[in-house]
Amino acid sequence: MTRADLDKKPADVAAMFDGVAKRYDVTNDVLSLGQDRRWRGAVVRAVAPQPGEKVLDLAAGTGTSSEPFEEAGALVVPCDFSQGMLQVGKGARPWLPFVAGDATRLPFADASFDAVTISFGLRNIVDPDAGLREMLRVTRPGGRLVVCEFSSPTWSPFRTVYLEYLMKALPAIARAVSSNPEAYVYLAESIRAWPDQPGLARRIEAAGWQGAEWTNLSGGIVALHRARR
Repeated sequence: MTRADLDKKPADVAAMFDGVAKRYDVTNDVLSLGQDRRWRGAVVRAVAPQPGEKVLDLAAGTGTSSEPFEEAGALVVPCDFSQGMLQVGKGARPWLPFVAGDATRLPFADASFDAVTISFGLRNIVDPDAGLREMLRVTRPGGRLVVCEFSSPTWSPFRTVYLEYLMKALPAIARAVSSNPEAYVYLAESIRAWPDQPGLARRIEAAGWQGAEWTNLSGGIVALHRARR
């Protein structure tokens, strides 16, 4: 895969996610060996939603990540740019107020939310820095950001094994369980090209957020970044 393949236009990436929507949640569970459930729980604890708070869940996909916020009493808005994901999500969770939206041009007013969170979606935004600035715009002063994203394992020998899994095993497994296995080749490449923990913290602060910090999950395979407006 070339650099040009990673620099896909928004419509191309949306179409890719449309193609994996039907089996997206099952595929993620298999590829992560069930760790995605633990990661989602960590996101909810980091956001710490309070009853009545407004939470924007970006790249919400089918709404799996949004349900815990609703269960906690928050007013959650699942937002995604993939119509296929939204259709599957609305069929499975009709009570959630799904919204179609591009993260670089969010369809919300300034200071609309108490918290904004995005899980495994920031690297798929055509301009992640513009996305971070938009998240800042729609967050009230004092509000919080939680980004859950693949990152860089902290133990060098494990990092090597992990990259081998990404580039070889992940696409092979995806061929067996996904409705669009080629999409997971792109996803593996995008993970490998993504900045490490300090690099992402710098980008978050450059977008205007304050006090960016992170917690490593699963040995740094995933990092949970937090910041305030």
